[in-house]
Parts: sequence; C-alpha cells; structure tokens
Amino acid sequence: MTLRGLTTVTFFADDLDAARAWYTGVFELEPYFVRDGAYLEWRVGDYQHEFGVLNSRFAPHGVGGPASGAIVYWAVDDVEAAWHRLLGLGATPHDKPTERGPGYVTASVLDPFGNVLGVMLNQHYHDVLAAVR
Repeated sequence: MTLRGLTTVTFFADDLDAARAWYTGVFELEPYFVRDGAYLEWRVGDYQHEFGVLNSRFAPHGVGGPASGAIVYWAVDDVEAAWHRLLGLGATPHDKPTERGPGYVTASVLDPFGNVLGVMLNQHYHDVLAAVR
C-alpha cells in the first residue's frame, strides 16, 4: 500500500447553507460541486486540494460535542493573520499561533459547526512548492 496524498478532507455541518456561506467567505470562492442538502466541495490552494462539507445526517459516526480527532492544517504564509481572519469570520479559538520549531508555526480554530480547522506555516511545504515550480 502506498499513500499517494490527501484527496478530500470532509467536515460536517447540520446547516449546509450556513456552512456554504461561511466557507465561501473563508476561501473567497464558491464551491465547484454542490449536491443540494447533502454535500458541498471546493478546490483550494496551490494543488487544488478538495475540501468538502457533508450534511451531518450522513456522517458515518457521531458529530458534535467537544472538538476531537485529527486536525487538518492548511498552509498559509502568515499564521497570525490567517488565525485572526478566521476569528473575524466567526470561528472560535482552539489553539493560538505557536512556533513549533524553526520554519513551523501552527494555530487552529473551531468553525461555527464544531470542526477544527488548522493553519500552518510549514517550511517544507514552501520548499516542495518551489521545487515543483
């Protein structure tokens, strides 16, 4: 088995209209794929990674309650600015911007639907991006 990379990150929300409005504001673009009442998907970033929001009623596990599980970190150039922008859009703090070592800073918020959304300055990401360009 070879893991070839992330395909789609899926978050959950009870209110897809509210999720669409919030994430359209975060990404500054409309979803490219919409299945009314069920699923939304955007392609985001340098590699057009897929980010989906699934109606919570279709979740294969329980959702809601305190934050738990994995944190997906999106690469950004300025963690502090990204964190404050997300808070300004209605997210709540989860983990304040913290340097994790030279070239690595992380932060995370809870979106209005209870999902953890991470942002990260990751020197390795920038090195790989520069190599491919």
